[in-house]
Amino acid sequence: MAEAPRMPIESGVPEMDKYLHPILKKNYGAWSWHERPRPGVLHHVAKSGDSIWTVRAGTQRQMDVYTIRKLASIADEFAEGFVRFTIRSNIEFMVSEESRVQPLIDKLTAEGFPIGGTGPSVSMISHTQGWLHCDIPGTDASGAVKALMDDLHNEFVNEDMPNRVHMTTSCCQINCGGQGDIAINIQHTKPPKIDHTQVANVCERPSVVARCPVAAIRPAMVNGKPSLEVDEKKCICCGACFPPCPPMQINDPEHSKFAIWVGGKNSNARSKPTFHKLVASGVPNNPPRWPEVSDVVLKILHAYKEDAKDWERVGEWAERIGWPRFFEKTGLPFTKYHIDNWRGGRANLNASAHIRF
Repeated sequence: MAEAPRMPIESGVPEMDKYLHPILKKNYGAWSWHERPRPGVLHHVAKSGDSIWTVRAGTQRQMDVYTIRKLASIADEFAEGFVRFTIRSNIEFMVSEESRVQPLIDKLTAEGFPIGGTGPSVSMISHTQGWLHCDIPGTDASGAVKALMDDLHNEFVNEDMPNRVHMTTSCCQINCGGQGDIAINIQHTKPPKIDHTQVANVCERPSVVARCPVAAIRPAMVNGKPSLEVDEKKCICCGACFPPCPPMQINDPEHSKFAIWVGGKNSNARSKPTFHKLVASGVPNNPPRWPEVSDVVLKILHAYKEDAKDWERVGEWAERIGWPRFFEKTGLPFTKYHIDNWRGGRANLNASAHIRF
């Protein structure tokens, strides 16, 4: 008798049904309307008449097991045992009775988790891993986010911005944090320094050459040993060469700076998706609080809050008033680095990976 066929091992994301709140599961895809009774609280009403309240709290992206257990205990005691995390690392607790909302808010606030991040507010910053376990970090992304969100606490817990503000932080110019109304990225300003004594032992040179997006790296012989060389006229200081070849060190406490971009948007509501544009460069990478970064971001947010129309995103506001007026209102200096908006970048930055002879 033939053996029963071996069933495939489920190694992907588990089915979410068993983790859903019963009201969410019952009314999946059949919601009638929703409202925000106060910042950080959502109230959804299904076509069946069922209601559910969601309380959103800000949490850090990296948490120890004790914090996770604390949040789980709060969910069990105050929120019927169901939680979910948003893409921006906020935690949401769901309850089926309005009477449970305020005790839940009181408990979360007492434990140090601010309530907010909904509607026209500054939501939690989406960020990369930075020094924790990225192989190409120029700064501590988690630390910069912590310091900045401390300064933006009021903007998180109140809904007094013209529209939602999504912010991202990336620890290199590859920008894993993605597009954002305000994006804060590290910016290397010098080509990598090569330790030629180590390249032959550590680096797979063809992979390093292929990794460069502008074909600025080529094989070379230095002091009789196989190595690499960089065409500094082509190099855009992105740092992509460092992970496959650590001897090509690009991080530098003096020359690795922050760059701040605005106007990125993924959604197509009211206007099409857009790339963000550079508004500040050479901002000091100054841990552990990065005050210069907070200063620039606060200038942008204050000008946006005072001048933008209701429902305008940051990029839409800047496009309406014009970029010269944007720099006037924010008080940021306009420099030569702001001229190129990447149109024609294939020619003037030699951004193609095709090698030309």
